[in-house]
Order: sequence, then structure tokens, then C-alpha cells
Amino acid sequence: MGDAIVLLSGGVDSATALAMTRALGWRCHALSFSYGQRHAVELAAAARVAAAIGVVSHRVIDLDLGAIGGSALTAAIPVPKGRSEAEIGAGIPATYVPARNTIFLAYAIAVAEVTGAAEIVVGVNVLDSSGYPDCRPEWLSAMQEVARLGTKAGAEGRPITIRAPLIRMSKAEIVRAGTKLGVDYALTHSCYDPAPDGAACGLCDSCILRRRGFEEAGVPDPTRYA
Repeated sequence: MGDAIVLLSGGVDSATALAMTRALGWRCHALSFSYGQRHAVELAAAARVAAAIGVVSHRVIDLDLGAIGGSALTAAIPVPKGRSEAEIGAGIPATYVPARNTIFLAYAIAVAEVTGAAEIVVGVNVLDSSGYPDCRPEWLSAMQEVARLGTKAGAEGRPITIRAPLIRMSKAEIVRAGTKLGVDYALTHSCYDPAPDGAACGLCDSCILRRRGFEEAGVPDPTRYA
């Protein structure tokens, strides 16, 4: 195995994707983004996860997606709370950040070219994605074509592979897989609207999906809720 770029937000999904990639024998380079998110506490979680699982490097790139706005995570828009599972699964929520994963993956492709990494790993999954369009297999396939057609590596016959090992897994399946690999989920953070001390709100879509995932997996939820 060679080098892999792993997008690491500090949440359950990206931590599990990192653990899976390490278990396969890849040399992992974690990539996180400070993009003006209201839950910037996730960056501290990403650093904890990277140190615990073990990475060759951890790069944090500064972006100002707040200058674009349009999302409850980057602008003065209320974070939806207390929604039912049916409501969470219907439509695209206010927490969708316009083109965020496309932007992140574009940066990851550039980092892969510079570092010589052969693979990019992203922890998206379509089943518990809250309806985000940039968590779908179709989007992933399109970005794979971007990596093939729009890079020096691709033009020279060394295309970078983009892999999403969790793409069709439920949150419970992800939690079980990570638990088997020894992931300490107490190090992770998922809440979109945490308290000043970092405690999770327990009511946003991300908290609800996280809590349900641990319950269905039969694994104790280590989250500190407000």
C-alpha cells in the first residue's frame, strides 16, 4: 500500500473511514478544513482522532465558506432541531453547505497530486446523509472523473482513486465497524450547534442520527450532551 489522503472532520464517519484505511495498510495523511463552521470544535476532535489512530501528517486548510453563506453552519440561519426521522430524510436541510464536499474533494485532489498519494478516502454515506446531494454515489463518480480528467496524474496515466468505504452503510453499521477496529468515539464530535463548552445539543439532525446509530449498534454512546 502507498499513501492516502483521508478527509477528516472529527466525526464518527470520517474517524471510521480513517481507521479502515489504516487497517488496510495505507500511510494516511489526514486533511481537515476550517471553513467558518459554527461547530469549529470539530477540528479539535479531528486532531484527537488523527493522533489516536495514527497518521503520517494532519493538514488543516483555511477556507472562508462563510463569505458564500447559504447554510445554517456558516451563516446566521437557525440549525434545525427536534426533527423526526421522516423529516430528516425528506429534502435538503438548512445545514447543507453549498458545494462543500465538492470544494473539499477538489482540495484533496490537489494535495494528493503534491504528495503523490494514490488514493483519497472520504467518509460520506448515502443512507444517513440527511439528504445532502454531495454524499451520493453519482456525485462521487462525477468527482472521480474530475480527478481523472483534470489532473497531471490522470493525464499521465496515474489516476488518483477516490474511495468512499462507508457509502452504503447505515450509522449503526459504521459504529459497529469502527468499534471492531478500536475507534474511540469519545474523541469524536458530531453536533452542528454545540454549547460553548463543546457539549452536544442532542437535538440537531447530526446528534439525532449519531444517537440512533449507537443505539441500533448496541454500543454505548460516549457523547457528552448539554
